[in-house]
Amino acid sequence: MLPPRPVRRFTGPLTLVVLLAAVALLPALVVVAALVSLVLPGRWRALRLLCFALVYLALQVAGQAVAAVLWVAGGFGRRLGEEAFRAAHYTALRLALDVLMRVARRLFALRLVTDGESWSPLDDGVPGSTNAMVVLSRHAGPGDSLLLVHTLMDRDHLRRPRIVLKDVLQLDPMVDVFLNRLPNHFVGAGPGAGERSEAAIADLARGLGEEDALLIFPEGANFTPRRRFSAIQRLRDRGLLRAVRRAEAMRHVLPPRPAGVVAALGAAPHADVVFVAHTGLEHLSTLRDLWRGLPMDKTLHLRWWFVPASEVPRGEEAQTDWLYTWWERIDGWIDATRRAEGSA
Repeated sequence: MLPPRPVRRFTGPLTLVVLLAAVALLPALVVVAALVSLVLPGRWRALRLLCFALVYLALQVAGQAVAAVLWVAGGFGRRLGEEAFRAAHYTALRLALDVLMRVARRLFALRLVTDGESWSPLDDGVPGSTNAMVVLSRHAGPGDSLLLVHTLMDRDHLRRPRIVLKDVLQLDPMVDVFLNRLPNHFVGAGPGAGERSEAAIADLARGLGEEDALLIFPEGANFTPRRRFSAIQRLRDRGLLRAVRRAEAMRHVLPPRPAGVVAALGAAPHADVVFVAHTGLEHLSTLRDLWRGLPMDKTLHLRWWFVPASEVPRGEEAQTDWLYTWWERIDGWIDATRRAEGSA
């Protein structure tokens, strides 16, 4: 169960303590990491992880400091909903993500390749145009998710994402503070959570402006064989046999859950839709995964498909079928990309 917000606020000062301790012990940590790297596969894996962890902690501390300054400047929290303070929070998040992604690419020698159209669908291919967006992405772990949010917010796009994400991510101090001050929705568990989330997603979509992008992960969780089996079994228990057949044919993704998508599209018929597939970091879901399977000298693939609002079907049944069709396409793209990498 997620701790209450007053308890979570202690994680910020705790992050500062951990960072100061790590800096004080840095010579010893470097020696230990170097020795450990000698017995681990890859080139200096432990040293790279140590460097990345220090950057992450430093960004957390800097982010908390910026959040505190904005809180005081905003009348001790009373004016944080004003446009100027929202823009300042988005700028701080964009800069932090930019630093984190640049460090990750350099440390781990990662290369991002955008497949498909050369233009970005985030601006619909028309120079100078803007448009509200609903972005529907494959769920493939925190690494790919951070990469996607960074792409939405980078200097080329400057989108203001509204994200639907799991409530457990509020354990991250910067996520907890910044995203709770901005229009986002944390999905909880328990009775009535689904209905509450649908209403919250509709509210987020209803207010989408020309620079906004509502980001939804329709699968609801990272792909694992066990989750795939459970998701298919739930469809079978509900008697959705056609959906079962379609889900069984998809090997790399979970069957999408249409309720949140339908709520968003119904509340924002003016919004264009972008489907996103990405592959390369899906095996990294936990710290143990990161330690055992740290990606180095790796190419990450990203693929966008743009659908203008005029081509989005209307009605729950049509949108559910449409969503499954697109998820089948994403599954096929992942399979083809992996095969191409395997044969290279």
